[in-house]
This record gives sequence, structure tokens and C-alpha cells, in this order.
Amino acid sequence: MKKYRIYDRIGLAAVILGLFFIQRINAEQQLDVMINRELPSLVETYKMLHAAPELPHYEEKTSEFVARQLRSLGFVVTEGIGKYSNPRWKGHGVVAVLKNGVGPTVLLRTDLDALPVKEKTKLAYASTVKTKDDMGQDVDVMHACGHDLHITSFLGTAKLLANVKDLWHGTLMMVGQPSEETVDGAKAMLDDGLYNRFGKPDYLLALHVNADLEAGQVGYTPGFFLASINTVTITIRGVGGHGSRPEATKDPIVIAAQVVLALQTIVSRENSPLDPAVVSVGSIHGGTKANIIPDEVRLQLTVRAYKEEVRQKILASIERITKGVASAAGVPSDRMPVVEVSPTECAPATCNDPKLTTRLANVFKKTLGARSVVLWPSIMGSEDFGRYSLEGNQIPGFMFWIGATDPVVLDENKRRGVPPPGLHSGLFAPLPEPAIKTGIRAMTAAVLDLMAKQH
Repeated sequence: MKKYRIYDRIGLAAVILGLFFIQRINAEQQLDVMINRELPSLVETYKMLHAAPELPHYEEKTSEFVARQLRSLGFVVTEGIGKYSNPRWKGHGVVAVLKNGVGPTVLLRTDLDALPVKEKTKLAYASTVKTKDDMGQDVDVMHACGHDLHITSFLGTAKLLANVKDLWHGTLMMVGQPSEETVDGAKAMLDDGLYNRFGKPDYLLALHVNADLEAGQVGYTPGFFLASINTVTITIRGVGGHGSRPEATKDPIVIAAQVVLALQTIVSRENSPLDPAVVSVGSIHGGTKANIIPDEVRLQLTVRAYKEEVRQKILASIERITKGVASAAGVPSDRMPVVEVSPTECAPATCNDPKLTTRLANVFKKTLGARSVVLWPSIMGSEDFGRYSLEGNQIPGFMFWIGATDPVVLDENKRRGVPPPGLHSGLFAPLPEPAIKTGIRAMTAAVLDLMAKQH
């Protein structure tokens, strides 16, 4: 009799396991049906957002829209979060919380801001927005980095999860972050007590569009995902004079040219080739007329690295080299260059927790199919999402890529040997439907795995 009881137990376990898998399949089919039903409306939301971009620190209408949508889904929404060093900037951060029993807290982040870029796509919903920047200059504005697609996927994910609360438990924290493009929005929200006011999450999730990846695919990267960033301003101070008498001056233009070249030796001769780093001079301004040697020249640099010790070494080298070149040119001690590292335009590297990345990459493969999930290399672009993990990556975080480009366009560009229009380009035009659908499906699957109810 004992033997038959064992078989009965095995049979019962098999039935329970079979019911579990049937329930899982039915749940996934239910999610697909819901996404397909919502997709037309979400595409319209995307087009609306694309046509109405706002610059960093000024995302008032975008923030209000996101808050209103989340509130309609039953989230408890708090607006106006963000504490900046500049008193002119108002916090436009949004935090929406949905509690659903006991379980982990998962934070999902989207960025809200756009770029001072003139749109050249000629799309029917292309941005024609013009505004003034912080310097009072007239600029065009465009969602050239895909944040409009991020917001749309974010809202679609929120709606799905609000409608399938029987599949997860815990606390869902949806964060709409301003001023990602100036990499000070995450810090502003943390400085305004994000975790003290709303709780410290157990996991962090975000996505980002990728112009080099086929729409319908996702890309994942264990470990370093994006580099740290520092903006550095160097003011080369010389002694100006008449262009016909250079011997009576200390020409800051010549010094600046030497500094630009000398800075390139930091990566090539001072840094290990095994530690990726970038030092790029993106702006140089000086002088007013051909026959006048100016008193000053201003350089603006961006510095990128993965390791914190590499970043600090590079910053120290920039100051040492700059002042060394000026000293060799005979610049007086009271006219030495001024090297300023921006206290706001800086962010640590975004490092994906390896264990969490492997776990969710497997979830993506089961959900989307193995062909749609691509292992992607680290890049030297930068973000401020890494700040949410806190110093030392205390909170496991995972940011992944969402393909944005029509595969036909990718194939054609590959045949011609040229890249497709990329992020921050006025020609960047994601393929909305598959990108949004994939973003929602992938993010929803990730959340459900982390917050799954035990059976």
C-alpha cells in the first residue's frame, strides 16, 4: 500500500506542477493580449510626448502628465520632488507607489527630459518646439535620446502591473526623473529624501533605447553598463596684446592648443589599456579678432571611465598637465590656468548587478525568445541611473537596452557601411510600435519575476 501512496503523491505533485505551468502560460497570454489592446493608445501617447519635449529642469508639463496617468491607475503619487543647487530650478520629479501586500520593493525609473536639438526627421509628429535655455538663448528642443519612448513604456508597464495584481506582491515604486541629460536629476531626487520618504528599494530597474539594436530586441550587459561622467572647464589665462607683437604676450591660444594635444596622452600613456577611459575636448572659445591676442581661452571637456580610481587619476592629471604646459610657456604664477570640475554635471558609472542581470536575461529569453535577447558590450556613454544604487552599489540595479531601429534600415546601413542615425541626432527616429511593445513586455516580465507570488 505504501508503494501506491508514493505513486499517488507523485501524481498529485505532477498535477499541481502542470496546473502551475498552465497558469503561467495563461498569464503570459493574458499580458500579451493586454499589451496588444493598449498599444494603439500608447503609440498615440508616444507621439504626443515626442511633439512636446521639455529641456532638463523645465519638465513641468511632462511631469504633470506622468503623475496624472499614474494617479488614474491607483498609485499614490507625489509630485515636485528634486532639490537642486540652483534655486531657479524647480523639482519636477514624480514618485508613484502601489502597495500590494508583503514582498520586495522594486523601483522602476524613467527619465522625462529632452535635448536642445533641432529635429530633422520630417515625421508627422516631429517636434517644432523652441524655447530659451538657461543662458537665455533660443534653442530647438527634441526627444533625441528616446526619453519619450521610455516614458511610454514606463506608463504601459504601470498599467499592466496595476491590472494583474494577483500575479505579484510587494511595493512597486515608479519614479519619473527629471534632468537626466544634465546628469543631476537622480541626485536632486535623492537629496530631496527619495529613500527616506518612500522607502529604500530592494531592486532597481530601467531601460534605454539603442539605435544600433533592432526594434523588438533587448540587450543586456553584466557589470559595467555605462561609464562615469565629469564635465571639466579649463580657463587658460595668458597675457594678451597686439597680434603683430606676439613676443610681448603669453598667447593663451597657443597654450590651449598645446593643452588639447597634451591631454590626449592621459589615456594613451598614463592609463592602463585594460581600463577604458575617454578625455574629449568638446568646446574651445577664445579671441575676438584676427590681430588681437586674447587674455583667455576657455576649454570644455568630458571625462569618462568605469573605475572610480581611474576617474580620480584622470582629473588629477588634467590639472597637472594644464598647469605644466602653462608654466613651460612662461605664464606668471598669478595667471595659472583655472581648472573647474563641475559639481553638478557628474555621475558615477552605471554598473549592472551581475547576478540580477543573469537572472533577468534568462527571464527575457523565456519571454521574448532567445533570438530577441542580445549580450551587448559596455559603452562609454553616461547616465545618472547608477546613483540610485548608492555608493558601492548597495542596491542591485539593472538597466537594459531596447532596440529602436527598423531592421530593414539596420540592414541597409550595414550594407553601406554607415551607422544609423543615433541618439542625440536630429535624425533619430525610433520605430515606435515594436520598441514600445518590447519595452513593456520585458519590463513587466522582470518585475513579475522579482515580485512573484509563491505557489
